[in-house]
Amino acid sequence: MADSAGPRLRFDFEGFRYEVYGTQVDHRDYDTLLLAWRQAASGGPRSQVILKPVLLPSDYERSSRAREEMQIASYLQHPGIAKTYGLTAHADLPYVVTEHMRGCYLLTAMDFALLVGRGLSSGFAAYVAAEVADALAYAHAFSSNMGEPLHIIHRAVSPMRIRLGFDGRVKLTNFGAAYGEIRNRLQTPPGLLRGDPAYCAPELLRDAMEATGRRSDRLNAGGIDGRADVFSLGLVLLEMLLAEYPLDPSDVPPQGAPKGFAYPLRAERSTQLSLDVLAYRLLRFRPEDAERQLELAPEPLRPIVRRALQPDPAERISAATLRDELRAYLHGLDRSFGAGELAAELQLVFEAAAKIHRLTANPIERTALSPDEQGD
Repeated sequence: MADSAGPRLRFDFEGFRYEVYGTQVDHRDYDTLLLAWRQAASGGPRSQVILKPVLLPSDYERSSRAREEMQIASYLQHPGIAKTYGLTAHADLPYVVTEHMRGCYLLTAMDFALLVGRGLSSGFAAYVAAEVADALAYAHAFSSNMGEPLHIIHRAVSPMRIRLGFDGRVKLTNFGAAYGEIRNRLQTPPGLLRGDPAYCAPELLRDAMEATGRRSDRLNAGGIDGRADVFSLGLVLLEMLLAEYPLDPSDVPPQGAPKGFAYPLRAERSTQLSLDVLAYRLLRFRPEDAERQLELAPEPLRPIVRRALQPDPAERISAATLRDELRAYLHGLDRSFGAGELAAELQLVFEAAAKIHRLTANPIERTALSPDEQGD
């Protein structure tokens, strides 16, 4: 999306000038993401950034959540994690400022691949999942300058939080729902499910369903850890391999759920499936279900997916182990798969999608096929 028509919004904040020139994402199920130019007020080169408005009911919640996200994300300096530059504000609304990488979200790549009738390769799926697992392993093991583990959990790993660069890079984005043991952390209200319910680990879902009236916080007590992110990534990996969402398979009769099954659970984000149905299916999901769905997937990937999707976190592999096993699979391929191969496959998908005009199948990432986004 070019900015030849001029910026939609221009404002200065703490030594920087921001010019918002487009909307990357504006959808009820995801955070609004704005594309902007950022430049020092004194002049110099400008760079493209993402501005994410923090939309919460009260001023206190907005400012606290924005500071918390910025604090957690700013600790994490890893090539597989999108950089967070800080906070800005306009008209009393805080924005989290993060790096912009030309490319698309994994959800867009999956949607476009489905649209043009070609599935993403198993190498593509394994490489993306391995890169995200590497970023998660780093975050899960991160300690403060005092050597104290921060026990960071992303809590929202999903295809719309994984960014693919047209140069083959993979980055985990958006730590807005992350948990970390930091000072003055904003407590999650009882019964509220943070992050994306469609990719939630069963222990997080069960904890939120049982949390009403409980004083203790299982996250604070160490009852839930980074293996919750591994389950979410396992679902993402399974979805890439199946080319459909695993909890709503097209070849299985719809599973209902008892009315009020998830009561009094509340979710921050809406979902295509009702919360009752989603919670019911997620808590009944077993790794054996995944293996039956993976009949056409390469055999070495099946046990990896099974170990990532164990319902009991004590039996689930860590992010580091998931990364290592996926990389071992990639190294064992007849033809290696890395960043260059990912970039080439992504280009083929986008070239095919660009020839199709009925792109209403992907209304979420608005700028995916724009010349500016692709660097043309």
